[in-house]
Parts: sequence; C-alpha cells; structure tokens
Amino acid sequence: MTDLTELTAVQLVDGYRKGVFSPVEATRAALERAERIQPEVNAFVRLTGEEALDRARRSEERWRRGEPCGRLDGVPVTVKDILLTRGQPTLRGSRAVSPDGPWDEDAPSVARLREHGAVFLGKTTTPEFGWKGVTDSPLSGITRNPHDPTRTAGGSSGGAAAAVALGAGPLALGTDGGGSVRIPASFCGVFGLKPTYGRVPLYPASAFGTLAHVGPITRDAADAALLLDVIGVPDARDWSALGPAPGSYTEALAGGVRGLRVAYSPSLGGQVAVRPAVATGVRRAVQRLADLGAYVAEVDPDFTDPVEAFHTLWFSGAARVVQHLRAGQRELLDPGLREIVGAGSRYSALDYLAAVDVRMELGRRMGRFHEEYDLLVTPTLPITAFEAGAESPKGSGHRRWTGWTPFTYPFNLTQQPAASVPAGTDGDGLPVGVQLVAARHRDDLVLRAAHALYGAGPG
Repeated sequence: MTDLTELTAVQLVDGYRKGVFSPVEATRAALERAERIQPEVNAFVRLTGEEALDRARRSEERWRRGEPCGRLDGVPVTVKDILLTRGQPTLRGSRAVSPDGPWDEDAPSVARLREHGAVFLGKTTTPEFGWKGVTDSPLSGITRNPHDPTRTAGGSSGGAAAAVALGAGPLALGTDGGGSVRIPASFCGVFGLKPTYGRVPLYPASAFGTLAHVGPITRDAADAALLLDVIGVPDARDWSALGPAPGSYTEALAGGVRGLRVAYSPSLGGQVAVRPAVATGVRRAVQRLADLGAYVAEVDPDFTDPVEAFHTLWFSGAARVVQHLRAGQRELLDPGLREIVGAGSRYSALDYLAAVDVRMELGRRMGRFHEEYDLLVTPTLPITAFEAGAESPKGSGHRRWTGWTPFTYPFNLTQQPAASVPAGTDGDGLPVGVQLVAARHRDDLVLRAAHALYGAGPG
C-alpha cells in the first residue's frame, strides 16, 4: 500500500484526480505522522487536526464532483509561526506576544494557499521573531534534526524543514532573512528556496526590511515550483511586491541545464573553511551539472564577507521588532536576542546607511557577475548539523549564527533567488546541501537546475 506521507504534492494532486486516494486519507496520514514525530522532534507549535480534516472533507467532495478549487486542493501544508493565519494565534516564538486575538487575517502566502484549497495541518516552530539560524525559543523549546535528534534542525524555519523531512505534509511555508529557509533545508535534507525579494508578498512588513523573504520548503524542486506558482502573485498589502511572474515556474522546469554557464565557488575564494565531507558532496553535485551539459568553471564572485553590514541591518531590525515591549516583557526574551537588540539600538542612522551602501555595492558586483554566469554554485553551509540547543557549534569560536552561515546571508543582501538542494550525507549520515544562486528575477533558472539535479538521482 502507498505510504501517503512519502508522496510529493504533485503526486498527491495526481492521485486525487485519478481517484486513487483522497484528501481525507492524505490528511489523516500527515496528521498521524505529525503527532508521532512531535514528542521527539518538536516541529510544531500547534496542530489543527479538526480544522484540517474539515477542509480535507470539503476538498474530497470537490474532487468527487470533478471541481477542485485550485492547484493545491486537498494538499496538506504547514505554516511557519511567523506568518499570520486566520483563526490561529501567530506567536512568533515569543512569550512576549499575547495569544489573544483577533487573529482574523491571513498573510498573503497563506491567503493564496487557502484560495487554492490547501489543508493547513498546523503552525511550525521558529526561534523568537526568527532571529537566528537554529530553532529554539523560550516559547516552544528546541526543534531537533530528523536525522539525529541530538542535533539541530537549523533555522529559523527549522520546524517547517523537519516536518517536510519526516512526512508531516509535503509543503511548508518558511521565511528567510539570512538563510532561514536554506539553512534548515540543508541540515534536514530537503529542498528550500529563497525566491527573489518581492516575488512572494509579505504582510505585515518585516522589521528586518527587505532582507526578509517568504519561500517554500518541499520534498523537491517540482513541488517548490508548484507552490511558487500559487503564492508568487501580487498582493495589494505589500507595496514592495513584484508584479505577476513572467510565466509558470512549473512549466519552466523542463528546460534543463544544457548550455548554462555555471560558476562553482567551493569556498568563496578561500574565505570559508568547508568540512571535507561537505566539499565532496557539493563537488559531486557540480559534476552532475556538468554531466547534464552545463559549462562549469571554478570561479569566485568578487566580494569579501559583508557580515558587518549584515549585522548592522539585522541587529537594527531586531531592535525595532521589540521596541514596543515593556521592560518586563523584554525579560522574557531569548538572552541572545536581547544581546543583539542592545547592539542594534546603538547603531546610528549613518551606520545603517553605510551598511546600505555596502549592500548596494554587493548587488552591483553580483549583477555584473551574472552577466557572465547564469548560476553560482556553493555549499549551502560549510558544516552539517551540530548539537541541538546551541546558536553555534561548540568550539567553533563563533558567537553568533552568522559565523557558520557565510554562504547564505550575502544573497539576502542582494535579494537574489537562492536554493538549497540535498547533496548526499556526511560520514555520520547527516545531510549536506548545495546552494544554487541566480540573478534577481531568474528564479526559473534556480528551479530548473535543481530539478535537473533531482532527475539525475542522489549524490
């Protein structure tokens, strides 16, 4: 018998259309899996089983009549507890947020899922206000890695990635301000896409400004393309959202990589120390691209680590997030968050604008880089998952999460599309991720290349 928790969204929709199985069966299977994994992995803030089954029954009736209401009708999905979801508290990983309503509005991406008939299983965990690259919070505790519960799932969309990896819904909405979709995707062995900034509208606006993206975490690139087709449409509440996409991302998957110009940067010009097992997995993925007909050259982008500029923007955003809290409420915050809030509150407007200057120059350099190369390929992270409950690996010398994520946050600064694709495992069976980056607005190229890697088989 088919294990419905192992199917992709594309496969589920195909099965509903053919009458092989139903949305109720798929939803029950996903909820049972979610309940089973929750005690050990802690991927969910809350599960909404009765609501999910009610939506699944209505979807099943629509499919029975041959009248599905959208492209994801009856597909189980999860939503990171950063994004507003009508009828459910959105606590953002914080004890300082009151659960009292009204919770009467959907974020744009959630609204599009609802319109397309998706079934909401529940809200997934996040660190407090999504501030760091691992997922633990004073509100919900530690989210653990599905491959080894003693390790972190990554973050800040750690609950979303763990849920997808373990079969608790094939689709998840995450957010990414410095790697928060790609980091947990890499650590958990699933696919994660940070689209071009503005491709997926965001409301309410993030205090982290135009660093913050909404993106899919899925089983594969085909599911991500389907999800992006649904959520990547304009919404009047986001003044910075892009116009309609130039075409279907699902239809663009078939283009392949033959003839694409690929720059492979194993360490950003020696700036990053990458673990040998990670380097090996990424090199194999690059070789698969070459075998599929891409022109590959080992080339580094022309930039130095922009971490100080990123810190100025990120820490300032954190200070803004909690600015409205009273002193007693601030005592409830994650201690690490309180530290960066303190740093962010000391920056001046001139400091902030200087960081914007660094950002604009980085964007210019990457824009010129992509005149010559269609894709940049790097490791997603230089390491695999480390001990759960820590912001950085013990003994690494890194105080903040940005110390071990040097491949991800630069492309939040530049707003480029970037994805993490599974690239095998290390000697401990922990997943390795390869990052694919394209010029702004070329999400189709990232998805095409990722889809080609999936089609070529495991690394």
